[in-house]
Amino acid sequence: MRIQTREDIGGDSEKIVIVPESLDDLWHLQFILEPGDTVIGETTRRVRRKEEISRETSGQREYMRVVIEIETSEFHKFSNRLRVAGMLTECPYEEQIGTHHTLNVEIFDTISIQKKWKSDQIQRIEEAVAARDSPDILVATIEEGAAFVQTINQYGISDRANLSGSTGKGEGADRTDIFEELLAVLTHIEVDVIVLAGPGFTKENALDYIKSRDGELAQKIILTETSSVGERGVQEVLSGGTAKDIIVKTRIGKETQIVEEIKKRIKISGLVAYGPEEVRIASEYGAIENLVIVDGELQEERGGRNLWKVDVDEIIEMVEKKGGEITILSKEYGPGGELKGLGGIAALLRFRVN
Repeated sequence: MRIQTREDIGGDSEKIVIVPESLDDLWHLQFILEPGDTVIGETTRRVRRKEEISRETSGQREYMRVVIEIETSEFHKFSNRLRVAGMLTECPYEEQIGTHHTLNVEIFDTISIQKKWKSDQIQRIEEAVAARDSPDILVATIEEGAAFVQTINQYGISDRANLSGSTGKGEGADRTDIFEELLAVLTHIEVDVIVLAGPGFTKENALDYIKSRDGELAQKIILTETSSVGERGVQEVLSGGTAKDIIVKTRIGKETQIVEEIKKRIKISGLVAYGPEEVRIASEYGAIENLVIVDGELQEERGGRNLWKVDVDEIIEMVEKKGGEITILSKEYGPGGELKGLGGIAALLRFRVN
């Protein structure tokens, strides 16, 4: 994500002009935008001119700059866009002010957001900006007869290829079948680091094949051992192993490590609180070292769901005043789902609270 400008517009509000540079950035914006916020952007809208009103015509689409008061925002990762819907408060045609419009925000579109920003929203933007320097990572897991290729995004894991074929086991088998397919897939996905994982020696054999065909690609590859392949194998990679120093730099790697620590403390130390009420009490004692919340749960509570029976923004403010960290987990991936099962909110503690 790139920030073009930031401007104080009074009343505790600020206008930030943002350029999303990836699908991850569009996903971040979904959790930054709230009902009542103002967004300014370029769009197309069907317009009927005066001479067309008497004719059977729906008008022509025209490009225009619009200002929208947001009602909803939704990230559509399969269509590569963020849909921002709301009421037009400014546009070139006065008769259309007050009508509803959907602004489709795509990668490299420029949008301006005017609102009273919450601290975790500013933190999220800053993290998205910093992520421009994070490595793009692909995980390929392989075992006898099967290989899976997945990329690690900030919002979750994306499946890129599921391969099946011979790896040379069995009489008459062509050892290069699946290795050749894997190489073809890896060649066409631009990443900085490839983690090649799986049980047994198949991954070593695959790396030898890749080295013999594409030495430059092979230099990007880190080998690590996992007991599983596919999504379970990726979760093992994210939890540690040879690639830990690389993985922990990613948002999802950090989320995995934090949730693993929460689960460990639940079993062993007790230096943890989970569920809205426990976390609220811990925040009042100043005991929270790291407050951890699922983004979807936070968004719904701020939208008036009120299932938690606590003021989540007050908790965040108390934690920040006491020098604690705030970590927002993606609802799109495993760690966020695990935390949702614990109430959607938890905290790593400095000391026990009875």
